[in-house]
Amino acid sequence: MWLMLIISSITFTLCFIVMTLAAILSKKTIYDREKSSPFECGFDPSSSARLPFSLRFFLIAVIFLIFDVEIALLLPVIIINQWSSILSWTSVTIFFLLILLLGLFHEWNQGALEWAT
Repeated sequence: MWLMLIISSITFTLCFIVMTLAAILSKKTIYDREKSSPFECGFDPSSSARLPFSLRFFLIAVIFLIFDVEIALLLPVIIINQWSSILSWTSVTIFFLLILLLGLFHEWNQGALEWAT
């Protein structure tokens, strides 16, 4: 028990020291306008280098990632079937799928899944 506490405190202290050194050493001392501007063959850019980003695309990507993680959480359910009772396994699986479907229907109802509005 004490060994784990000592190792954890040494690890925490070492991580804190490394993060502090990285924060101190990575500070830019001189803000240079030329270095922060986009580079285009040595000339000034002919148009804005910052293209507008579709917020709708970002929201759909985040929703996709959330549902993708939830699908990954469903994969072990098939394996757990062998070691649990059929009643508890079925009720937990149906409850989890119900929550997923309610979330999907809510996003659909709010219009978050429609690309063009």
